Amino acid sequence: MTPMSLNWLPALASSWVPAALRLPPLATFNFAVEIEGLLVGGFTEVSGLESEVGVEEYREGGVNGYAHKLPGPASHSNLVLRHGLTSLSTLWNWYYATTQGQIQRRNGTIMLLDARQLPVMWWNFRNGLPVRWTGPAFNATSDEVGAESLELAHEGLTAPLASQAAALATGVSQIVWR
Repeated sequence: MTPMSLNWLPALASSWVPAALRLPPLATFNFAVEIEGLLVGGFTEVSGLESEVGVEEYREGGVNGYAHKLPGPASHSNLVLRHGLTSLSTLWNWYYATTQGQIQRRNGTIMLLDARQLPVMWWNFRNGLPVRWTGPAFNATSDEVGAESLELAHEGLTAPLASQAAALATGVSQIVWR
């Protein structure tokens, strides 16, 4: 006997919620990055907020119709922090120290901010290690701002319960004040 599929439940639950109470999506253009308690610059882009649970197949002897799919370890993409080049060399210095064997793993937080610059939702990463630095591209025919990026390998992401509660409170307040 197979368990009944509940794939229809989220659609049914969302149809029960009146349109006036549905939470609006959060805009992602206003954010900050903190590493070891310090705001390390105004970034123009953060990518790599990804996590995936691997799946391992297990073939049971005598059962040829399917393979069991078991959850494996979670893997996390590298974070890429990108911002306009400034005279501060904090990220470069951290990367360069790593290339010289002075390994300094650091914890950090990526915070989504509201219009008042208050955190709405955040994700913590653990034991970040700079593994790639990319400097600006130079072009004499362009007036673009130079940018640098730092890629961080890390050992996991968390979205603390307080972060989830703050996001929910923000969504509810947007409904109330509409």
